[in-house]
Amino acid sequence: MITIFNRKELLITMDTGRRSAVCGVLSANGINYTTKVTNLQSASVFENKRGRYGSFGINQDYSYEYKIYVHKKDYERACYLIKDVI
Repeated sequence: MITIFNRKELLITMDTGRRSAVCGVLSANGINYTTKVTNLQSASVFENKRGRYGSFGINQDYSYEYKIYVHKKDYERACYLIKDVI
């Protein structure tokens, strides 16, 4: 089980293809992982710039950030496995 206390950040990307490829490699090799997705276009609690300015001219390919975490003990192996993917 991966928790906030025993995980290590493996990759940050905005490319869904890269995220899928990395997750596929990890799954195929039996490495557990978790993914955190952040919508960079969403309104903030403290500041609502998108509501004020809209999203015109913003490349929607870069509106999501994907963070992939693995267990600390699997980090080195995961780095080795994904080196050809990234």
